[in-house]
Amino acid sequence: MAPLSLSLYGGLTWLLSPVADQILAARARAGKEDPARLGERRGRAGHPRPPGKLAWLHAVSVGESVSLLPLIEALCRDRPDLNLLVTSGTRTSADLLAERLPQGVIHQYVPVDTPAAVRRFMAHWQPDLGVLVESELWPNLIEAARRRAMPLALISARITERSARGWQRFPHLARHLLSSLALVCPQDEASANRLRGLGARVGPQLNLKRIAAPPPDAPNERERLAAIIGDRPVVLAASTHPGDEDLILAALPPRPLLILAPRHPVRGPDLAGSLRQKGHSLAQRSAGEPLSATTDVYLADTLGEMGLFFALADITVMGGGFGPGIGGHNPLEPAWFGTAILTGPHAFNSAAVYGEMFAEMAALETTDLARDLKGLLDHPMVARRMGEAALTYVQRQGAALDQTLTLLSPLLPA
Repeated sequence: MAPLSLSLYGGLTWLLSPVADQILAARARAGKEDPARLGERRGRAGHPRPPGKLAWLHAVSVGESVSLLPLIEALCRDRPDLNLLVTSGTRTSADLLAERLPQGVIHQYVPVDTPAAVRRFMAHWQPDLGVLVESELWPNLIEAARRRAMPLALISARITERSARGWQRFPHLARHLLSSLALVCPQDEASANRLRGLGARVGPQLNLKRIAAPPPDAPNERERLAAIIGDRPVVLAASTHPGDEDLILAALPPRPLLILAPRHPVRGPDLAGSLRQKGHSLAQRSAGEPLSATTDVYLADTLGEMGLFFALADITVMGGGFGPGIGGHNPLEPAWFGTAILTGPHAFNSAAVYGEMFAEMAALETTDLARDLKGLLDHPMVARRMGEAALTYVQRQGAALDQTLTLLSPLLPA
């Protein structure tokens, strides 16, 4: 029997549905939602359902979407008869998936977790299987899947101590939702223990971010830019957040070219204005400004081009790990390009991966960025060896994809 708290949650979200619509409209005005696709957030499909069996895969944002790509490609290869629907919740992830999803895979925005939106989503798409990635536990969505007897898997699951404490306030609801899942594969032992404590039947550990596919390169454009850069070393500041840019610029010696790729490209115009005010010679890629031999900072505020920038970089500084709160970003994409990788001391989102890479000198945790950048720039052979170790490490991670397919195989529709 469903707990009373689930009924209360359903009633509350029904009552708040008009407020959810107002919030979506406000987010659209602020550029955080796609105004043309708000109907999808309300559960109204923007695409017809294809005939046949359909598997639905959901990722929250960019990092989770990237981690899903190898699995999506494998399913397209192994099960060409199976329709695939991929949902995500942010504009940035939608733009990335539009660039990188295989032909025929459908993308939609995930509906907000109100009864009406979820009902419309499920009635239209009628999934035969749902696969959630990382930490999306929406009660109405999970309950709707349970009522349809649709198997639902939570893979590469990650739950923080703070989130677990929040769910502990509603133990019956947490147990009911987690027991509705046919498969729960945590990323790490800490998440496994927290999920067990909330009532989940925990399966094998599995981290999809260990099998991140390399983003596409653009060899012709890379050669063009490399000719302009010449023999200048290239430092890439990847997936930066506010505060990262000032720290990295302050640590950088004068000679290298800095390619600055903010995590959210929408910040590009503001960053460009700020950098020019501070006297930097800047070229903004989204504005079509040409890179030249005198450019200090190349602002890479575009989507779908990270492979190009990783391929150009001698050293990659991963953003989001230099202060508390963000948790850093996955180092496996740059590892595919053999670039030396630096991160700050707060990259807890990928702690296990980073820990293994640190042990193999495939990445470096820095508490003195200026010192470590200078050391690698002064000793390029050391940087190259770090990059080679990173590439060797990421090439070994492919076994996780086979494990994922094996675990999902019993749940896939025949």
